Amino acid sequence: MFVIPLAWLQLKRERVRLLIAIAGIGFAVFLMFVQLGFRDALFNSAIRFHENVKGDIMLLSTRSNSLISIQSFPQRRLYGLLGLETVENISPVYVGFGLWKNPFWEGLPKSQTRQLMVLGVDPNDDVLSVSGYDAAARKLLKVEDRILFDKKSRAEFGPISTKFEEYQKQGKSIVTEISDRKVTIDGLFELGASFGADGNALTSESNFLRIFTRRNRGEINIGIVKLKQGADLYKSLEAVKKALPGEYRVNPVLNPDEAKEDFIVGEIRVLTKKTFVEVERKYWQNSTSIGFIFTLGAVIGFLVGIIIVYQILYTDVSDHLPEYATLKAMGYKNRYLLKVVFQEALILSVMGFIPGFLLSNGMYTLTRNATALPLAMTTDRTVTVFCLAVTMCAISGAIAVRKVQDADPADIF
Repeated sequence: MFVIPLAWLQLKRERVRLLIAIAGIGFAVFLMFVQLGFRDALFNSAIRFHENVKGDIMLLSTRSNSLISIQSFPQRRLYGLLGLETVENISPVYVGFGLWKNPFWEGLPKSQTRQLMVLGVDPNDDVLSVSGYDAAARKLLKVEDRILFDKKSRAEFGPISTKFEEYQKQGKSIVTEISDRKVTIDGLFELGASFGADGNALTSESNFLRIFTRRNRGEINIGIVKLKQGADLYKSLEAVKKALPGEYRVNPVLNPDEAKEDFIVGEIRVLTKKTFVEVERKYWQNSTSIGFIFTLGAVIGFLVGIIIVYQILYTDVSDHLPEYATLKAMGYKNRYLLKVVFQEALILSVMGFIPGFLLSNGMYTLTRNATALPLAMTTDRTVTVFCLAVTMCAISGAIAVRKVQDADPADIF
């Protein structure tokens, strides 16, 4: 026969208090989910371009900190690597931020212009593994003033995705402006918005330089080096180090293994693709206030949960102190009474986690639709927050049990 735990019987005896406790814990869980979710969305959106680059070794200017503040370096440094034995291909990438004119802005209450990130690539090279950037799309970019628009950009750029399909059926094209240069949208690709760029456009090197007239063709932002199949990455990095002019330097905070994948030669920073991704992630995590704020929000949610659960358990223990004293008088040890309190804490953590989880899913959906950020519930985050919720309640229980230990039958009766 199933025995109902004493902890549950005590909790459900005061139903209003139980509901308040569940609501409080649910709010703390919701807060942790939202803050951790936003933080992960920040990091994941920031590195989507980096993860989708098709290359093995990346060249950057030593003055570059992240994609949103990327600096240029001489293109000849990249082309100087083309003769290396293990190098199959090299690709320059231009990055710029221009003002996008919403072609369907008339009648809308919001501004007709908005800043977006423009990527200029060689249309002969398959440099990005994103949907919509295929051989046919690259061929279109060879035509003057043609671009691909990121269909996952924020809605403020206009209903480009739906209108593009409508216009295609009618045999028409969407014409708009980027930084006062008329461009025609010839296709859609999928990259996604980020905290640094609300929208993206992709075009050829020549078209990029037509949009950004002050840019010099010989100054690029990213150099992509693709190695031949089977080539040894570390031997190739050594060859790159010798081929580039200038003094070889490493970051003193890096360990020897990390220094092999991230070093400086002259004015060029050389990284593996893996390190290229991690450098961008660490920038947003450690060098901006946004990452810290979201982490702090999760910590605050954790602390709020501890306080709420402690208040509930402390009140419950105080109200049932005579019962605990009676159990002591009957011969029950402190260990049993502590077990009851911790069971209450565990039950509260599970019951509070469920509504917090469901509310967070709804918030993720609303935020994802409104911001186009990659915000979704993940198994890792679910397990993390559940463990935090259990830990939160366990800490509260550990504090509250001191009241049980003080329960003396002689004092009560």
